[in-house]
Amino acid sequence: MAGVLRAPLLLLAALALALALAVSPAAGANPRRGPLVGGLTEADVEEEGVQQALKFALSEYNKASNDAFHSRAMRVVRARKQIVAGLNYFLDVEVGRTTCTKSQPNLDTCPFHDQPHMRKKALCSFQIYTVPWLNKTSMVKSSCMDA
Repeated sequence: MAGVLRAPLLLLAALALALALAVSPAAGANPRRGPLVGGLTEADVEEEGVQQALKFALSEYNKASNDAFHSRAMRVVRARKQIVAGLNYFLDVEVGRTTCTKSQPNLDTCPFHDQPHMRKKALCSFQIYTVPWLNKTSMVKSSCMDA
């Protein structure tokens, strides 16, 4: 009688092991299956969501700055995104002071200061959370250091 029960139990154990391996987190890291859900992935700087997050981050940066001059991105060092109950964008950006004051129009095309005493650069890390379908965007974290 014990031999009769052994075969189905062995089969059940093998099935449970196969199922556990198929749905394990390590299986999701397989490059053929794509990234883990909720994991960080590199993002294309030209992607619309990255551009909107960058624009929002710089707007918040300029609002919080006591500088009379407008600052804008010199270059995006790294852009990553994370799909959660919305999207988290992690941006590392080199920010530079322009020759335009904040009250001027067309701030996106202002040239950067070239005079050494007026030049100012910072390396900033921004985390932007956005829920596009609710038209909601917020700054989660922001830190900058002089470059």
